[in-house]
Amino acid sequence: MGKRKIIGMLVGVVFLFIGGVYWVKANDITPPSVVIIHNTGYKRYIKGPVKFSHEKHVKEHKIACTECHHVYVNGKNVWKEGQPVKKCSECHNPIKKKGQKPMDLMHAYHKNCMGCHKQLAKEGKISKAEYKKLRRCNTCHQKKKKM
Repeated sequence: MGKRKIIGMLVGVVFLFIGGVYWVKANDITPPSVVIIHNTGYKRYIKGPVKFSHEKHVKEHKIACTECHHVYVNGKNVWKEGQPVKKCSECHNPIKKKGQKPMDLMHAYHKNCMGCHKQLAKEGKISKAEYKKLRRCNTCHQKKKKM
C-alpha cells in the first residue's frame, strides 16, 4: 500500500471517530445534574434564580421524570422519558392573567415543587420543620443580582 492510501485511511478513521463522538453527544439525553431555573418575562423580577439538583431528585429521591415534565392531551400526560423537554415558559406564561389556563409560570413551579414537598411531609418522609423551611423563599431562590 502506498503512503497516500495509508494517510487517507488514517484521516478517514479520525474523521469517523470525531463524527461518532459528536453524534453520540448530540443524541445524549442524559439530563444535567444541576439545573438553574432562571426565567424572564415577569412584569417585575422579584426573586433570584433557583438552583435545582436534578440528579438528587432523580437518583436519591427516585422522582419519576413525569412528576415534573409533562405534555397534556385531553387531561392526560403523554410526555415520555427521552422525549425533548420544553421550557416551562413555553406553555406557562410568566404574566399572570385571571383564569389563565394553563396556570402562570410562578404558580406552576410553586404548585409542583411545594406540593411535592408538602406531600412528603404529610407522608412523614420529611419533617414538618423541613417543609416549613422550604416554604421560605430564600431556601430555594438565590440572591437576586443587581442589574
